[in-house]
Amino acid sequence: MLASRAVSLVTKRALSTSVCTRAYGGVAKVEDYSLSAYYDRKDEPLTAVDFVGHLSGEQMSLKEKEKSSWVSLSGDEKLMLYRIRFHHSFAEMNKPSNEWKTVVGGVLFMLGFTGLIVFWQRLFVYGDVPHTFSDEWKAQQTKRMLDMRMNPVEGIASKWDYENNKWKK
Repeated sequence: MLASRAVSLVTKRALSTSVCTRAYGGVAKVEDYSLSAYYDRKDEPLTAVDFVGHLSGEQMSLKEKEKSSWVSLSGDEKLMLYRIRFHHSFAEMNKPSNEWKTVVGGVLFMLGFTGLIVFWQRLFVYGDVPHTFSDEWKAQQTKRMLDMRMNPVEGIASKWDYENNKWKK
């Protein structure tokens, strides 16, 4: 019985929209997803929506004043009207950012971290170099290949002079 009561409370609460719209005693901000989002792009300068979605009282009076002659508007009011419609100007969009410093710093950090991992692996993970990499072993192996006359047509034996015991020129 207690479980059925808990389930009924949970389902009622989950389906209730009044709980979702009231957040901490106020009304939660509900986005209108039927409109496209605002974005600043150089290739498409005129967006479908304004930057400021909900106008304050001062902004609404300025929008009413906009409908009359623009000669009566001051420079600050024109700028305020521009900022209602757009977030950045072309000069602000073209202004170089310092993001490249973050990218270069991140790349250098990752390279340094990778270098530490490789250094640690060389010390603690990899074993000693095999004896077959030594110059003595390579010389013995070459001598053995020559004694067996390996690849006498085009290989190593074709480049060895067996009469004079030296490499052909």
